Amino acid sequence: MMDHIRTLYADLAAGGVMLGLAVSYPSPGMIERIAADWDWIWIDAQHGELGYQDVLALVRACDLVKRPAMLRVAGHEFSEIGRALDTGAAGVIVPCVDTAEQARAIARAAKFPPLGNRSYGGRRVVDVTGRAYSDTANADTMLIVQIESPQGLANADAIAATPGVDALFLGPDDMLLRRGVAMDVPRTPEMLRQVMQTVIDACRRHGKRGVMVGVGAAMLDACVAMGFTMVVSGADAMFLTNGSKAASTEARARIAGRGAPKHTHEHG
Repeated sequence: MMDHIRTLYADLAAGGVMLGLAVSYPSPGMIERIAADWDWIWIDAQHGELGYQDVLALVRACDLVKRPAMLRVAGHEFSEIGRALDTGAAGVIVPCVDTAEQARAIARAAKFPPLGNRSYGGRRVVDVTGRAYSDTANADTMLIVQIESPQGLANADAIAATPGVDALFLGPDDMLLRRGVAMDVPRTPEMLRQVMQTVIDACRRHGKRGVMVGVGAAMLDACVAMGFTMVVSGADAMFLTNGSKAASTEARARIAGRGAPKHTHEHG
């Protein structure tokens, strides 16, 4: 296990709250610039603008700045989950897990025998950590499954009880969308408290970690108070949008405050 991954696990075991940065653009330079401000990095290969080579470059950049990369795959496919872990990512996030049967199949793809059936031979993990990486890989890499639907919520306890599943990640947008909530409505703790409680209770009963998005003071406070220990509190897209808007608004206000420029015309 790489030292920065070991540090994350040690901090989680000590009861700390680890703050995550969501990344959806293929910019290793951005990782080098700002990832050290965060405790772990969520690389989104499901909805982000990322191909395999982009993902590989982002994982390498995370290793360079010593921040664990948690890589979200697009689906439940056996080969895709194994390939994601072969990049050397600290963990894999699998979306839209609705049943314990699905969770068991995902665990088989993410864990080596005897716990699962992950295929051995990842090029980068062998190159970086040696051929014996599989000896401890089941403990060294996290399997995080996302609860994103009413069906998944109803089965949260059985999903959390699945051997090989290390954490449950509540997907607030999909959960709210399936309850008829518009996607441009600001998220509040009141909207999500009940589903958050169901997920974190399942995690506690089965000794699993709780993962959640906590952007803004109110949501972050709610996540921490309820016991979520891996909380996504920033995103590259959010920083680009908010930073650009703030800078342009300030610049335009200053220009407007100076009044229209005066032009002097000379006539011959």
